[in-house]
Amino acid sequence: MLLTEHDPKDVTRILFQDFPTWMIVSFYIVGFLAIGVFLYGVWAQIRKYRRGVRSGAWSPFWPRFTGMFGKVLSHSTIKRRAPKAGSMHALIFYGFTLLFIGTSTITLDQDILGPFGIHFWYGSFYLVFGTVMDVAGIALIGGLLYMMYRRKWLALPRLDYTRPDRDPSEPDFDRSWYRREDWAFLWALIIIGVTGYFLEAARVVWLQGDPTVWDVRWHAPVGTALAYVMMGLGLGPEGAGDLRMGLWWFHGIIALTFIALIPYTKVKHIFTAMGALMAHDPESKRRMPSADVDSERIGIGYLGDFSDKYLLNFDACTKCGRCHEACPARAGGYPLSPRDLVLSLREMANDKFSHASMPEGPIEVIGDGVNMIRPETLWACRTCAACIEICPVGIEHLPIIIEMRRTLIEEGEFDPILQPTLKSLQKSGNSLGESKRKRPRWTRDLDFEVKDARKEPVDVLWYVGDYASFDPRSQKVTLSFARILHAAGVNFGILYEDEQTAGNDVRRVGEEGLFQSLAEANIELLDSCEFKTIVTTDPHTYNTVKNEYPEFGGHYEIEHASAMLERLMREGIIPTPVKLNYRVTYHDPCHLGRINGGDEPPRQVMGRLGVDLIELPRNRDNSFCCGAGGGRIWMADPPELKKPAEIRAAEAADIDGLDVLIVNCPKCLNMMEDGVKGTGNEGKFKVMELTELVEEAMGLKDAPEPEPEPESTPEPVGTA
Repeated sequence: MLLTEHDPKDVTRILFQDFPTWMIVSFYIVGFLAIGVFLYGVWAQIRKYRRGVRSGAWSPFWPRFTGMFGKVLSHSTIKRRAPKAGSMHALIFYGFTLLFIGTSTITLDQDILGPFGIHFWYGSFYLVFGTVMDVAGIALIGGLLYMMYRRKWLALPRLDYTRPDRDPSEPDFDRSWYRREDWAFLWALIIIGVTGYFLEAARVVWLQGDPTVWDVRWHAPVGTALAYVMMGLGLGPEGAGDLRMGLWWFHGIIALTFIALIPYTKVKHIFTAMGALMAHDPESKRRMPSADVDSERIGIGYLGDFSDKYLLNFDACTKCGRCHEACPARAGGYPLSPRDLVLSLREMANDKFSHASMPEGPIEVIGDGVNMIRPETLWACRTCAACIEICPVGIEHLPIIIEMRRTLIEEGEFDPILQPTLKSLQKSGNSLGESKRKRPRWTRDLDFEVKDARKEPVDVLWYVGDYASFDPRSQKVTLSFARILHAAGVNFGILYEDEQTAGNDVRRVGEEGLFQSLAEANIELLDSCEFKTIVTTDPHTYNTVKNEYPEFGGHYEIEHASAMLERLMREGIIPTPVKLNYRVTYHDPCHLGRINGGDEPPRQVMGRLGVDLIELPRNRDNSFCCGAGGGRIWMADPPELKKPAEIRAAEAADIDGLDVLIVNCPKCLNMMEDGVKGTGNEGKFKVMELTELVEEAMGLKDAPEPEPEPESTPEPVGTA
C-alpha cells in the first residue's frame, strides 16, 4: 500500500540509478544492436516464406485472427490429450506475456514518453505493476521447471528425436542439436526469470535506507523475501550495490540476446505457431488440395513448389512429438514420422531459402539426399489424419504428403503392385480388378428386388462402394444392410453396374487426374438420378462425396449407414426386439470418426442393442488407424514390420471376456479380421460389422459367422 507521507512520484524505480553516462550509452548501443539483429532475422524469415507460392491462406484476416487468438488464450489445442503439460505451458505463456508487457511498459515510460516529460510508472500503478511482475515470474519459472522435469525424468518417448526414416550412419540422422536447443531455451528463460528476482532483491538491500523503497518493499514479495535471505547471509548495502550492478548487466545482456535470437531459434514458434493456427484450414483432414490436371506438372517436387503457408508450417513445429506418437505407420516401424518429415523440410528450407541469394535451379525435395523426403516415407502414410488432428499448432501434414505423392505418381515412382490397381480403377472403376457387370451380383442373394436408381426415383440412393460390392466378407454386410432397409420400408435403390469408386483413396494415393475423372463421371451419373439423400456403409465414400465432390459441382445430402440406423431406431422405424448379450469393443473408422466427427451415432446404436461396450484405449478422434487408408490396402506390407491392424487387434485382445470387435467400414472389416488372425486371437473373439449386429437384434437373421475366404477371393495385398 502506498503510504500517505510519500510523494507518489518518488515511489518508483530509477532505471539507470547511479549509472555513469558511458554505461547508459553502452546499454542503448547494445539494445539497438539486439533490435537490429532481431529485425533482420524477421525479414529473413519473411523473405524465406515469400520464396514459396503465395497461398492467401490468411484471408479473411479478422475471422481467422480472432479464431487464432481464442485458441492461443485458451490453450485448447495444447491441452488436448495432455492437460497437465498444456496447463504448465499456459503458465509459461502467460508469465512470459505479462513480463514482456511489463518490459514494454517500462520502455514506453522511459524511452517513448519520457523524453517529452510524460511519466506514469510511479505510485500505485508502479506498486501494482511490481506485484503482477512477481506473480508472472513465479508462473514462468514454475512452468519451466515442470517442462524440465517432464523432459528429463519422465523421458517421454515422443520427445526422443530418433528418426525412423534414417540409418544412424547417415549424416542427417543425428538431431541431438535439437535437444540442446530445447534445453538452452528452457535454461535461458529460467536464468532471465531468476536473475530478475535477484536483481530486485539486491536493489532492496542496497536502498534499505531509502523510505520510498523500504516502506513499500512488499509490493514485490518474492524479491523482498529473497532480500531478507541476502541480509541474513550478511550482505550489506554496499555489497548489494555492487551485486545489483553486476546482475543488472548480466540480466540485461541475457534478455537482449534472447530477443535478438528469436527469429533464429526455437523461440520463433511463439509467432510462427500463431501464424500457422491462423492459416489452418479446418477442412484439411477431409478435403485434399485441388490441382489443375492439365498443367505441365502437378504436386510438389521442388522446394519452391511449397506455399508460403507450408513454409511457415515447417517453422511452427515445436517438436512436441504428438503427431509422431499418434502415427500408425511410425508405431508399426515404417519409415515415417510426421514430425521428422516436417523438420527435414524445415532444415532444407532454412539451408536453401534463408540466405540473401537463391541457389541456382530448382531444389528437389524427394530423394535420398540430406534432408530430402524419401519415397518410401511418403508411401508409408495411411492418410488417417491423426497427425493433423493432434497437432497443437495447426500443421497440415497430410496435404503436404499427398502433394508430394502426386509428383511420385507423375514420375512413375511408386510400388509396382499399385500399377494394376490404378489400371483397374481407370478401366472398370473399381480397385479389385473385377468386371463392372459383377458389381450388383450380390443382389441375387436377396429375396426381394433392389430398385435401379438410374431408372426410377428413390428416396435413398445407396452408394455401395467397391469392397462392399465385390469382397465376399463385406458382401455379407451389404446383404444385411439391404435386408434392414427393406424391413424398415425405406425406398432405396443402387446404381448397379454404373457405380464406380468414389475416389477417396485414389486421390490420397496421389492420382489426382484419375480422381477428378472419376468424380466428374460420378457426379454426372448422380445428377441424372432422382433421389433425396445418399447413404453409404463406406466412410471413405462418405467423406469424398460429402467434402470433395462439392468442389466439382456435386452437392448432395449424404449419411453414413450408422447415422441412418441410429435415426431409424430412434424414430421407432427399426424395432429391435432382441437384446444382444455381448461384451463388445468398437473400432472407430478414421474417415467416419476423426475426420468427420461421426463418433456418437454408432455408440448410440450399440446402446439400443443392449451390448456391454468397453472402449478401446484409443477411441473417437484418437482412434488408431487399421492401416487401410491412403491406398495402403492395395500395397504389400513388409513382413518384418508390425501392421497397424495387428497393433489394434492386440489392444482389443487385452479386454477381458471380449466377444465381438465391432467395426463400421468395409476396409476396417477386412484389415481387422486379418489383424486378429495375425495376432493369434482368431477364435477368442470375432470381428463383426455394426450392421450385422443390428440385423441380429431385429431378428432378421442369425449373426453371420466369419468364414474363411476361398482361394479365388480377390484379397487386398495390404493384408498379405
